[in-house]
Amino acid sequence: MNNGSSLPLLIERFFTERLTHQQHASCHTIASYRDTFRLLLRYASKQLRKPPSELQLREMDAVLISAFLDSLETERSASAHTRNLRLISVRSFFRFVAFEAPDHSAHIQRVLAIPSKRHDKKLVHFLSRPEITALLAVPDRTTWLGRRDYALLLLAIHTGLRLAELTSLNRDAIVLGPGAHVRCTGKGRKDRCTPLSKQTVAVLQEWLKEQTQRGADALFPSVKGEHLSSDSVQYLLAKYLAVARERCPSLRQKHISPHALRHTAAMMLLEAGVDCTVIALWLGHESIETTQTYLHAHMAIKEAALAKIRPSGRVSATRYRPTDRLLHFLDAL
Repeated sequence: MNNGSSLPLLIERFFTERLTHQQHASCHTIASYRDTFRLLLRYASKQLRKPPSELQLREMDAVLISAFLDSLETERSASAHTRNLRLISVRSFFRFVAFEAPDHSAHIQRVLAIPSKRHDKKLVHFLSRPEITALLAVPDRTTWLGRRDYALLLLAIHTGLRLAELTSLNRDAIVLGPGAHVRCTGKGRKDRCTPLSKQTVAVLQEWLKEQTQRGADALFPSVKGEHLSSDSVQYLLAKYLAVARERCPSLRQKHISPHALRHTAAMMLLEAGVDCTVIALWLGHESIETTQTYLHAHMAIKEAALAKIRPSGRVSATRYRPTDRLLHFLDAL
């Protein structure tokens, strides 16, 4: 193998050229891919008994990578979902290698053919309207912190912003007046604008009049004037949920995380009759299949569809007979 297709060089170029310069991948994506290759190279090094820097591309075959993926579940107790995420990182690398080392085409295609593992999808948790009311009633709006937290929770519920998107917002991300919206940068560094409801606009108008902490630019600053961390938002949500559960017993049966507030926004849009393609754009989903998860989870929509089904008139039963030789062949299989 020539030096241009050596494994260490290919991995370096994958991170520095493909991910950083060509795809402009976020720091979160790069960190996730980095962790995958750390684990993979350590596993391969142990199995092949050689330092990672001496590993060859041909040694990173489908058998070894499949064994690595299995080891994540058996030795590290990783979920099938985590296993599939690691596989996505490996596939991305080998798609890059397919252009850089075409002489390894057959080897690369066998790796790319490794299937994802099927797994049970978790129940999507979201807040009903009474639960939203119970949660938003908890923050003490006579205090600066209470008003901040109320505005943050309301914005999260009505817009469905991801936690990272929410905590990174600055004050100039809010555009009020006609066509009021919030601007954010989502996954893949894609910018999008999300409309604001009248209730959210009214709350944010008052919030933006508040004196900022130490001249902070952050829309929801900490007491030190810095952007809130993800842990801080998780903590404040858990704190308010503990109180809300005493007032609204149905919340005790649900695991509500900041991401569940995003699910809540999607469910509210579905209830309002908004098309899934519009919801996908609203939430910044890459694929419509992600949005359809909410459709499957919404019991009220399923019940409404069931209610529309009426027993049809009685039809005499007849034996089905294929009308075509090809159909007959397929039916006989």
